[in-house]
Amino acid sequence: TEHYKIVLEKELKLLEKELKSVGRVNPENPKDWEAMPPETSAEVGAEKEELAEKMDEYEGNTAILKQLEIKYNEVKEALARTYDGTFGHCDVCKKPIEEDRLSANPSAKTCKEHM
Repeated sequence: TEHYKIVLEKELKLLEKELKSVGRVNPENPKDWEAMPPETSAEVGAEKEELAEKMDEYEGNTAILKQLEIKYNEVKEALARTYDGTFGHCDVCKKPIEEDRLSANPSAKTCKEHM
């Protein structure tokens, strides 16, 4: 469990760094992340093409952010399980999760049978 705790802590830091590159913590809900709005030219009548590119970038960031946030929350939950003693046990049958499954995905909640 100690090994996976270290692995999960590293992964959490990496995910947080990646999240910060495309978003920010929602000031109204600190458990939520939101994509950063695009920066647009301050010029009146900014080029439509530039605005379209910025909106595409924002939409891409939103999609990336959702996936990162899901993984971030899974890793946080797995890390919490290392502290409460339930890490490495299937949520469904409570049996130990296979070592190769945990090696491939340390935040796994279920054994291979209950994937």
